[in-house]
Amino acid sequence: MEDPQVYSVVPAILPPDQLFGPLFHDVQMNHVFDDSITFADCFPKRSPEEILSLYEIEKHKKDFDLGEFVDEYFEIPSPIKCDYESDQQLPVTEHINKVWPLLTRKSQENCSMLPVPKSYVVPGARFRGLYYWDSYFTMLGLQCAGEHGLIRDMVENFAHLIDTYGHIPNANRSYYIARSQPPFFAKMVRLLAEIDGPDVFTKYLPHMQKEYNYWMGGYFRLSDREKCFRRVFLMPDDSILNRYWDDLPAPRPESYVEDVEMAHSSASFGVEPGILYRHIRAACESGWDFTCRWFRDETKMETIHTTDIVPVDLNCLLYDLEMTLSQAYGHSAFSEPSDYFLEKAEKRKKALLENLWDDDRKFFMDYDSEANNPTKIMSLAGVFPLFFKIATEEQAKHVHKHIKESFLKRGGVVSSLHESGQQWDYPNGWAPMQYMTYVALRNYGFDDTAEELKRRWIANNDKVFKETGKMMEKYNVVDPDTEAGGGEYPNQDGFGWTNGVYLWLKNN
Repeated sequence: MEDPQVYSVVPAILPPDQLFGPLFHDVQMNHVFDDSITFADCFPKRSPEEILSLYEIEKHKKDFDLGEFVDEYFEIPSPIKCDYESDQQLPVTEHINKVWPLLTRKSQENCSMLPVPKSYVVPGARFRGLYYWDSYFTMLGLQCAGEHGLIRDMVENFAHLIDTYGHIPNANRSYYIARSQPPFFAKMVRLLAEIDGPDVFTKYLPHMQKEYNYWMGGYFRLSDREKCFRRVFLMPDDSILNRYWDDLPAPRPESYVEDVEMAHSSASFGVEPGILYRHIRAACESGWDFTCRWFRDETKMETIHTTDIVPVDLNCLLYDLEMTLSQAYGHSAFSEPSDYFLEKAEKRKKALLENLWDDDRKFFMDYDSEANNPTKIMSLAGVFPLFFKIATEEQAKHVHKHIKESFLKRGGVVSSLHESGQQWDYPNGWAPMQYMTYVALRNYGFDDTAEELKRRWIANNDKVFKETGKMMEKYNVVDPDTEAGGGEYPNQDGFGWTNGVYLWLKNN
């Protein structure tokens, strides 16, 4: 169910594909770099206008070399390496605490960088920015490590992004500005309040309100004639839930080649390129890029239709944002809106339980608005209602049974039960989902399964570190002797959220 209108985004800093136009396209499509994100992160040595003029002249020379041109007029970024000092004999906890300074950055003037005022932790390797939802799980470890100042800095950075752009972009890069990521800012505020006290809620109340406005933008337009608008969706029972979205129907600059090639291959499916690009971008806003959660045919990415899907995890996060806003207003001098947001949260909870619980499979499922049915793919998004204590006791028992019998593998919990070749599907496990599942199980008293999950995940992390000296972005949890795969790029090391969840699990 595609919104036919296009809403232009005019960021303060134009993304590199708009700045460099034909040069950007030619560099990417000629595979000057192995990874599309490299040129998106390059820093021009002269003004974009001057570089483009030079390109239009020089490309006609017989001996013109595109790679040499880029080398001459751009500074090429390097991956963030964190393994050069690794001592594989160290306990992993000690290694992680040594790595924090290597992953800590301050934003610099850069063609695609959205500047922020304070220090922050990057994930590592190809990911050189302040990534939104990654940062919450990184902060869990920073809290355990006593790095409270760095947590304050990162929350302040996200507040700055909200003030400047009206939302938190996927990361602090201009090419991410048309989308966000799973809204964990309220959880970050709660985390900081544990350290600095409840006045934190008042300090960041305006920013949480702005983020809520971003996700709920246009809700008043919804009707039988207009069922969806940007990130809001009118359900058949007239409740309002949310979906992932991106305003730009264009290839992602950081994965330009992959998107253009996908648009070519999807032509046989009758999918217009602009619609395909928006579905791909919306999947990136979900953080689960990519998974067959978003596909009509779980074997074919060309059938991606993310904006037609109402996801379980997103709506649980927005329930938590509404609850946090209620608490924050209650703590402030202007307490009247507290009841309003509590009522909003209760309505969302009711809508979640009525629309996203699949009584046949006894599991929380994403909703497919095209089919007016639950989607086909069982994934760990289904634990979010337990994490946020939305599920009933009976529902939690069924979810626990699925986790114990189907999701829990030798090395942790697998992200989904379908093997599609995508990185967020079987057989891969990811640190944030281990944390969410562990807390979800503990919330409903399934302590034995939670502890077994923790033991297996930590053992998997320890094994890989002893063999490689690295903490990885993702792990094969079905066969821990095999490296995780899938996705648009090789498995990355560093790694911010893996480090954070590891420390948190070791301390809880």
